[in-house]
Formats: sequence, structure tokens, C-alpha cells
Amino acid sequence: MQPAPVPPISMETAAPSSDEAFRRLSTLPEGPERDALREETIRGWLPMAYRLASRFRNRGEPMDDLRQVAAMGMVKAVDRYDPARGKAFETYAVPTVTGELKRHFRDHTWDVHVPRRVQDLRNQVRTARRDLAQRLGGRAPTCAEIAAEANLPEEDVLLGLEALESYSALSLDAEPAGADGGTALADRLGSWDHALDVAVDREAAKPGLRRLPERERTILYLRYFRDMTQLGIAEHLGISQMHVSRLISRSCARVRAGALEETAAHRVPGLRSGSTA
Repeated sequence: MQPAPVPPISMETAAPSSDEAFRRLSTLPEGPERDALREETIRGWLPMAYRLASRFRNRGEPMDDLRQVAAMGMVKAVDRYDPARGKAFETYAVPTVTGELKRHFRDHTWDVHVPRRVQDLRNQVRTARRDLAQRLGGRAPTCAEIAAEANLPEEDVLLGLEALESYSALSLDAEPAGADGGTALADRLGSWDHALDVAVDREAAKPGLRRLPERERTILYLRYFRDMTQLGIAEHLGISQMHVSRLISRSCARVRAGALEETAAHRVPGLRSGSTA
């Protein structure tokens, strides 16, 4: 049976329900009488759930949200508790509510997705670093010291330290601390310079250009650097426009093939196979 929603509860302390209430809950059939007893029992134990929630204050979550999570944990504890096992209800309820609160922080409060193992490392590293800082008089402990304190490899400590910075993310619309002029962080981020692609392409094309005959190099220079038309080049060199067109196509094909070979040999990133001189 799914737990029924808990209605708003006042913070007035209610006396915890007796073991007799739990024994009755375990024997009563579904119906209004059982529902009323269940609600009364949950209400009676809610103050303890709120006290457990207060242990997690000042961790970035509103207390109202933490109390709601703790209340749902108490609902689960009341519904799942078996008095026949002989343990006191408090012994069962405290870890149930605390576990619900910890799961809330683990699953719902991280701005950046971090694997469960790394979250656990973060908690171990945070505890070890805090304890060491107290013993070292405020000096920041080294990675090796934290590893020895937490009984972890240094690689795991580095993962935990990195996860400490991943719990919350800074909005791109936020203004950096101490920034002048109120410039948003997004406006300070760099962008990819597409001129870099052109620079890489030109470097890859240089060897092929050097291997061309002088006339072909001159034609490519006039066409792509002086922006002359094929007709103008033909008149300048005293040849036909058709011949200029054939020479341009052949020269570009040779330069392109050489650039691709150069790229494969040196693994130049960002080269576009369709580039021309």
C-alpha cells in the first residue's frame, strides 16, 4: 500500500504512540479505523523526524524541504515497522528517516551528475580533510595526508577533491565575484576561432603549393589571393580561359591530395578535406 500524504503538522510536541498502537496497526484490516490510527501514530512521531532533519541544516537545502523528506521517511518507518521483531520503534525509525534524508542529498541536490562511488569518496575526503585541518592548526592538508587519514589511494582522493567542486554549479548569468561593470560570466567565455581552421589548412597546403610549377602557382595566387577572374588571368598570361580553368582544377586537386597526405602523416586536427589553396 502506498503511504498516504501527511497533512500539515503543527510543531507542537506530541507524545509518541505506544507499542500497543503498532501492535494494533499490524492486526487491524484496511479501513477507516486503521487509517485513523496510522495517521495519529505518524503525527505522534513527527517531532522526532523534524529533529533529525535539523541535523542537516545549513547544507543548502530549505528546512521546509528537509522536514518534508523526514516526514516521508517517518511514514515509511511507521508502515514498515514490525513490532513482532522485538526492537523498539526508535531503533528502526532513526536510520530509516536519516537514510531518507541522505538519499535526498545524494539524488536530488547535485547540480552536476556524479557517480555514486565518487559521491562516497567526496564524503570520505571531506571528513578526513576537516579532521586534519583541526589537528593541523588550520593548515590545509596535503593529498598524501588526506589519503593516509581516509585510508584511500591518492587517485581516489583526487577524485573526491574534484567532486567537492561539483556539488553546485555557477550560473552563466551570474556576475563573477569582484567583476567590474557587472559583466555576466557567459559574456566572458571564449568561443572557437574559425580562423584557426583556415590557418591549419594553409599550413597543410604549403608543401603541395611549393611542388607546383611556377605558372600554376601564379594562376592560383591571382585567382585566390588577388581575386582575379579566370578571364582576367587568361588575358594576363596570354592563354585561353578554358586552359586556365583546367589548370586551376588540376592544381587544386594536387594541392588537396598533398594536404591530405600531410594531415595523415602529422595528424593535424581540424583540417577540412574540401579546402583549397
